[in-house]
Amino acid sequence: MDRYARGPFNVGYERRVDLAVLRAKRIAKAQEERRKAGLDALLVWKDENQRYLTDLRPQLITGKTTALNGALLIEGRAPILFCSGGERDRVDLTMPWIEEVHTIPIIEEVALVDGMVRDILGPVLKRHGLADAKLGLDEANMVFVKALARHFPKLSIEDGDTPMLAARMIKLPEEIALLEEATAIADAVTASATAAVADGVRECEVAGEAMRTLFRLGGEYSHVMTPFVASGEHMAPPNRICGDKLIRHGDIVFIDIGAAFGGYFGDVARAVICGRPSDEQRRIFTAVHAGLMAGIAEMRPGRTNKDCADAIVRTAGQYGLDGRFLSLFIGHGVGIGANEPPYIGETLPGAPTYEFRPGMVFAVEPLVWVPGVRGGGGVRLEDMVLVTEDGPHVLSRAPYDERLLLG
Repeated sequence: MDRYARGPFNVGYERRVDLAVLRAKRIAKAQEERRKAGLDALLVWKDENQRYLTDLRPQLITGKTTALNGALLIEGRAPILFCSGGERDRVDLTMPWIEEVHTIPIIEEVALVDGMVRDILGPVLKRHGLADAKLGLDEANMVFVKALARHFPKLSIEDGDTPMLAARMIKLPEEIALLEEATAIADAVTASATAAVADGVRECEVAGEAMRTLFRLGGEYSHVMTPFVASGEHMAPPNRICGDKLIRHGDIVFIDIGAAFGGYFGDVARAVICGRPSDEQRRIFTAVHAGLMAGIAEMRPGRTNKDCADAIVRTAGQYGLDGRFLSLFIGHGVGIGANEPPYIGETLPGAPTYEFRPGMVFAVEPLVWVPGVRGGGGVRLEDMVLVTEDGPHVLSRAPYDERLLLG
């Protein structure tokens, strides 16, 4: 596949992604990981996992993740879809690859969930000999888990998310092509947002211009549900939403909105200056930029997520800022999930070390903030990076604000 975004349309004049082939490859990878885990079936409810298996792009209701749509993966069958009644007619009419589909309620009310397990899911499990099987479950509401245990006491409920994460970690060539498209849209979203930055413009207006571009170009969602535009002192510490604050001369303005296309996410972020930066703002920006470049250089086979994080922090230390990182990881996997393992720079207990492998895709996003800086002393820069046999390939192309770099 090419190392650039050819365009997302289904055209006849050049080869593009064959989505049916991609879907079959994803299902095969999930089946392989299911078998490795010793599971008879996988039942998934996370948005990214059901989309990985079925390609259903549903309406998403805020706060109802894992309560709307799911899929059952068993040996020798196409994934069985469990979907909201609002999706059912469209599935029947437009998704012929779905061979079996069942309408379910929102998974939260005890009586409805009990009825769903008893009269909808239950017969499916029995028909496929899964009443006493090892069933991998990725994530679910407690009322569902209790109903499942009550109606199927011999069923062994196991971890089903780890096999799905393993299937998704190394991207297929077709997935990389869709990630290139998502990142191209994310770059355009970022360009619209940075162009909107000016004295007297509110943070929410910048976000509005970015979201207009996102939907105008056919993007599905922003990378985060709450578009992140923070100006001036709102970045020290980071205010991870967009508010009604007016952008003023001398403010650093941070933009982290991104884009999804075809189910895959492009996660790109930039910090720009409104007006003229101070020397302290330039020191902070330069430290983050240099750290990001040093970290990306480590993203090649044989190196690890720890090598990358260490390089970022060590480089920031050359500017006296190694102790000023946000208390969050500084990079994460990205694909059909907006954030997914492996993580870079995670410092919480149990954080594993991973060796970089070709086909891994990351968003690398160091954030340093310093209190008490007029116009804000917080900077994050974020790029999309594919690990290849030859080293890192940076998918994102949004420019860095050179006014903020030390000479």
